[in-house]
Amino acid sequence: MSKRPDDIDESSAPLIEHLAELRSRLIWSVLAFVAAAILCYFVWQPVFNVLTHPICGALARRGQECGLIMLKVQEGFFLAMHIAMFGGFILAFPVIAYQLWRFIAPGLYRSEKQAFLPFLIASPVMFIMGASFAYFIILPWAFDFFLGFQSGPLVLPDDPATPVVTEPKMAGIVFQGSIAEYLSLTTKFILAFGVSFQLPVALTLMGKAGLVSAAGLASMRRYAVVLILVLAAMVTPPDVISQIVLFTVIYSLYEIAIQLVKRIETKREAELRAEGLWVDDD
Repeated sequence: MSKRPDDIDESSAPLIEHLAELRSRLIWSVLAFVAAAILCYFVWQPVFNVLTHPICGALARRGQECGLIMLKVQEGFFLAMHIAMFGGFILAFPVIAYQLWRFIAPGLYRSEKQAFLPFLIASPVMFIMGASFAYFIILPWAFDFFLGFQSGPLVLPDDPATPVVTEPKMAGIVFQGSIAEYLSLTTKFILAFGVSFQLPVALTLMGKAGLVSAAGLASMRRYAVVLILVLAAMVTPPDVISQIVLFTVIYSLYEIAIQLVKRIETKREAELRAEGLWVDDD
């Protein structure tokens, strides 16, 4: 069926105009990311202090000082760059999403815009929920668990001239974390949970578009379990506890998505029945 003039806000444009529009949107997105990254570079220390709050809290509960070490002389600079890129993307994401929306909106029906806009709003909200869940709940719990394997502080003689006792003793296990590894672990957890919380948004949007059904998603549970296990193993550190936690969260979101798609199908069926257009399957 052809698009009616009252259904579309803007008329079709030649390909060269679409490419020029795409270039303009990409330029604005890159400029927003660069500006946000530069801003985060100048405030990387406060951002780093926020990111180290989970590990510092876990160490404080054990009476230990919070200190991360630099294994390489250039590690501090790369730490600042990592924070700048990570924070720049998060700060620039609303601008990038808006530029994406402005590019695809002219080709949508008004009804399609009204259906798509709630999901565009829900996506960053769900990402923030997932990131907050990882930061406030998962990371403190994980660090408490991992630090529990310490067996005692490492005690060194105050005077270097003091002779070291040579009789055998049990070695102490003390946490001395690298800033690069800690930042990589923390950001990976935050991004993994933030992206995982997009699952209900993506599947519900696909269900509204008729690309998936609740019955189809339910029949794919066994494959979803395998896929989620592989995903959890890829985006989390190589320990079983983290993988089980992430698997449990993602699979729960998968089940929530099935119920949301089922509600959409029920509402669509009711509307079609009211219009007399519903046909029952034999």
